[in-house]
Amino acid sequence: MERIYRATLLALYQLTLLAGILMLPVAMVTQRLGFRLPIHRAVRRLGDAYEQQTPR
Repeated sequence: MERIYRATLLALYQLTLLAGILMLPVAMVTQRLGFRLPIHRAVRRLGDAYEQQTPR
């Protein structure tokens, strides 16, 4: 079960990175309008969660 959890976290982390890359043009426009998209928070949280589950 732990292996499935780690694999799911990795997949979610990678999908979040992909979403962040794909949304870069939108983020640049919204930043010019004074609004920032919080994609970096999701990437950081999923990355931290995956690193905690990965054996060293």
